[in-house]
Amino acid sequence: MRRRARLGVLVLLGGLVSLPALARASQYGNSPVAVGLAAEGAQAQLLVRRCIESAARVHRLPPAMLLILLQVEDGRLGRVSDNSNATVDIGPMQVNEIWLPKVAAHWGVSVPETFVTLRDSLCANLEGGAWILRQGIDEARGDFWQGVGFYHSHSPDHKADYLRKVLRQALRLEAEAGHPVATTTLAAGN
Repeated sequence: MRRRARLGVLVLLGGLVSLPALARASQYGNSPVAVGLAAEGAQAQLLVRRCIESAARVHRLPPAMLLILLQVEDGRLGRVSDNSNATVDIGPMQVNEIWLPKVAAHWGVSVPETFVTLRDSLCANLEGGAWILRQGIDEARGDFWQGVGFYHSHSPDHKADYLRKVLRQALRLEAEAGHPVATTTLAAGN
């Protein structure tokens, strides 16, 4: 019953796309059906905003950082992306496959259900990514920027490169918004 309740929450968060059969996580394929937001325009923007705000609230993160990571990662709903290290990244937040067992345990569902949900549900993908970011910040003993770097890699070079991408994205958004997005504001959510 507990597992069904958690899966029910995921369905409410982002709406699982009904598939004829759950894909096995070992397949790591793109969605066999077209996956997208049911809403369009302003409704889709509102859904994305609510998903970001919900994941940020649950994991005590600044919503702006989730938006920045979403744009840096540049993943797509329904898509699985190959990496040069023979792993794949899943969905909009590009959740790496190495996280599947841990996210599955966090959600109380199977690894195959986790894979399909991360791939095909925007809100669930954002929640999973936010949970992983929170794990990184906690691992870094509250060092927000170290935790953001850990979202991508523990390798010092890869982490530094990723943080530069995050900074560039934050500055781009700041310029578009016409007002400063202070780094202390971003880190205030932890």
